[in-house]
Amino acid sequence: MKTYILYAILAALFASLVPIFGKLGLKDVDSTLATAVRAVIMAVFLVAVAATTGVLKGVGSIDARSLTLIALSGLAGALSWLFYFMAVKAGRVPAVVAIDKTSVAIAIFLSWIILGSRMNVKTAVGAVLIVLGAILTAL
Repeated sequence: MKTYILYAILAALFASLVPIFGKLGLKDVDSTLATAVRAVIMAVFLVAVAATTGVLKGVGSIDARSLTLIALSGLAGALSWLFYFMAVKAGRVPAVVAIDKTSVAIAIFLSWIILGSRMNVKTAVGAVLIVLGAILTAL
């Protein structure tokens, strides 16, 4: 098995736990506060991992363009999680998760437009099916 496949499976596994733990933890907690606490925990954990693996020392070598794009990615991620936790607190987890996963189809489209990624009929149909599946699940 290719390494990236294993990483993607592990990412999906851990991502599946986020709304479950989130819904349970958000019962009596403001979703914005919960997102902030979660972000701090993530930051501390990830800095510890980077320090332990020795890659933290390379932070000074990141060029301005890369740093800007990474910062924008972080901002987009923070906004995503802010709205995600608001939705999880207010709604049904299956519907929220399904709608959130339309981000896969949106990312496929954006990667075609912005990154010039290959778009063929199979990929386009797959993206449309993701959206249709999300709609069916959310209803």
